[in-house]
Amino acid sequence: MPAQPKEVVEKILALLDFPATVVEHKLDDGLLLDVKTDDSGRLIGRQGQTLSDLQYITNRLLFQQDPSVPKVLVDVSGYRAQAREALVKKAKDAAEKVRRWGDVVELEPLSAFDRRIIHQALKDDPSIETHSVEVEGTEKKAILLRPKH
Repeated sequence: MPAQPKEVVEKILALLDFPATVVEHKLDDGLLLDVKTDDSGRLIGRQGQTLSDLQYITNRLLFQQDPSVPKVLVDVSGYRAQAREALVKKAKDAAEKVRRWGDVVELEPLSAFDRRIIHQALKDDPSIETHSVEVEGTEKKAILLRPKH
């Protein structure tokens, strides 16, 4: 039986006794499940951590059912879209500082998901290179932006 991403998220939320509606959107590289709820703050969690955990669990369950299932992005009331825009702006602002001053700029430690957004936002910039670097005492990594030579 093929994996049913929308049903998996609905089931998790029902088991957590969390009233919500899940709307499915097709993406080029997978599926977006947007959760509509009156209590979005609790489901998003601090800095999106609860939302990230829900997405991780959803993808693990789906992969167990069907290893060929495309990756699922879980969002709550457009939170990820707003967060993505803020990260892209932060990346472009940091790149502008690198161009202006020629110095290395270090962004705060970020999750792999967020680092990927920053790397993608700057990958076509001919004057900037980005590198993820370990941060002591955390499993997150920071991104260094530096001028391309």
